[in-house]
Amino acid sequence: MLNIDRDLGRFKRIVKGQVRKDLRKYMSSGELIGRKGKETVSIPLHKIGIPRLRFGENKEGMGQGEGEEGSDPGQGQKAGEAEGEHLLEVEITVQELAEIMAEELELPRIEPKGTQSAKTAKHKYKGIATEGPESLRHNQRTFKRALKRQISAGTFSPKRPVVIPIKADRRYRSFVVEQEPRSSAVIVYMMDVSGSMGKEQKEIVRSQAFWIDTWLRHNYDNVDARFVIHDAAAREVDRDTFFRTRESGGTLISSAYKLCMEILKKDYPVDDWNIYPFHFSDGDNWSQSDTRTCMKLLKDEMLPIVNQFSYAQVDSQYGSGQFIKDLKENFADHEEVALSRVANRDAILDSIRELLGRGK
Repeated sequence: MLNIDRDLGRFKRIVKGQVRKDLRKYMSSGELIGRKGKETVSIPLHKIGIPRLRFGENKEGMGQGEGEEGSDPGQGQKAGEAEGEHLLEVEITVQELAEIMAEELELPRIEPKGTQSAKTAKHKYKGIATEGPESLRHNQRTFKRALKRQISAGTFSPKRPVVIPIKADRRYRSFVVEQEPRSSAVIVYMMDVSGSMGKEQKEIVRSQAFWIDTWLRHNYDNVDARFVIHDAAAREVDRDTFFRTRESGGTLISSAYKLCMEILKKDYPVDDWNIYPFHFSDGDNWSQSDTRTCMKLLKDEMLPIVNQFSYAQVDSQYGSGQFIKDLKENFADHEEVALSRVANRDAILDSIRELLGRGK
């Protein structure tokens, strides 16, 4: 059993090392999206060898005795010389994936702001009991108890150190219920869906949202996600609609910020929630007048209540890219504003580091 546990631990370390090595590829390709369950992520690994049987020499084994040469139905057909590609599907927990991401991107742990009034029951295995299921048996405590009993009874021999636990020796892990503060966060994803934001731009946003979700859910007990799309007007949608909708026409970014603030004021009291708005756009806005409205909304209403406002500008051949310049000009000294330009899929990893690397 110990050998199995040791081999399993070694295999998990190999898997984590491989995922970390290929993290940029996973981020840029979006390969893990759709493989994420509630607790685990299914990951296809290409470079871990599948265990095989190895045969030793057997000079008189089956099929090697005397006999007549028969006909081979496959004779004359040329066999392939190269090995097939081996894909191994492994599952790691969302927690483990977030830890790998944090190590590779050097992300600081987030410290939730404020105090949370809500509490949640946590079951922690802190105690030891004399009864319990065998799956929770504490082998080390059981062994020590049996050893003490045998020494006291004079039945233990150092020359023949055999320790045999009896029922009275068995000890089991037991849990206690503790009430802990429950840290909660809300993510508001906002995206420009005007005609200049094409399929490729939306796939980049989708990949970034996957990794943002993974990291924030690693840091908070409870996470809500809300989705806002906008062109000249903004509306709230579900996750699937968020990534599939494409509109045409002009862009008024302020419409998204106004709707975001309505959602936050209605459903997420600032004293109980850690707030993370993320906006994705190609940088086009209808007018400088609306841009000034956006800057005022951010300064007067949004920034005072959020942990961090993040803006990622996805390059598009149709977008002017002006909006990120306006944000830099107005909020260069604001720690709660994180800005990133995403030139292509290969820039996703660096963009995530820029957006999440402040530990806000």
